[in-house]
Amino acid sequence: MKGKGFRSNCPINYGLEMIGDGWSLLVVRDIIFANKHTFGEFIQSEEGIARNILSNRLNKLIEKGMIKKEDHVSDKRKDYYQLTEKGIRLVPVLIELSLWSSEQEPETADQANWIKKASLTNEELISLTHIAVNAGKSLFDVI
Repeated sequence: MKGKGFRSNCPINYGLEMIGDGWSLLVVRDIIFANKHTFGEFIQSEEGIARNILSNRLNKLIEKGMIKKEDHVSDKRKDYYQLTEKGIRLVPVLIELSLWSSEQEPETADQANWIKKASLTNEELISLTHIAVNAGKSLFDVI
């Protein structure tokens, strides 16, 4: 029996449906690793996401409980996006994806290997991600 409107009960399918697509993962990446939190900051990422696609992905990530939108502290005209607990728990997956990508394509950046060398467990990574989120910093700032 399929649950809550998902195509199947397969956990991989659930994960893919929650994440949505690559653009959504890049938004989560930008929040935690690049300390980006506003529409303007996301739009400047090197992948060149279109404004309408970014707007759509932000709304979907909010809808799925991966990120939350708050008022920007210093500029009320801007929205401030932050990871929720569900989004924070995705960080180890991003690290593993990054490690896999680095192994498959040596031309990719090597930040994930730096984290791996720190010998962190997933729970330690999640704990440090909480610290980074609460301090308004990137994960690299607290490791």
